Amino acid sequence: MRHFHRTTLVPADALAVADEFFPPLGLAATASGPRTRTYTGPLGTMTLSARPEGGHYTFIEVVTDQIGESRLDKNVKKYFVQVHRRADPAHKLAAGY
Repeated sequence: MRHFHRTTLVPADALAVADEFFPPLGLAATASGPRTRTYTGPLGTMTLSARPEGGHYTFIEVVTDQIGESRLDKNVKKYFVQVHRRADPAHKLAAGY
């Protein structure tokens, strides 16, 4: 599956959040480019890239080797929440209903 998120964090900070978030899940990281990490473990394999995008935004793209909504894909979404919290700690997440 392919996931993406836009944030105001710089790419280095987005990768730092990933380096804190994914290893406790049993995913080992290898740098596969200047702004890219590949994580491999029992949940599967994923490639995360963070690149600057127009203005002050960073585009984070994650590609997993899983089909459908796997545990790895759910954890990628949780990672995006961590990125959002790091970018704006004062923002309170609330249900949309």
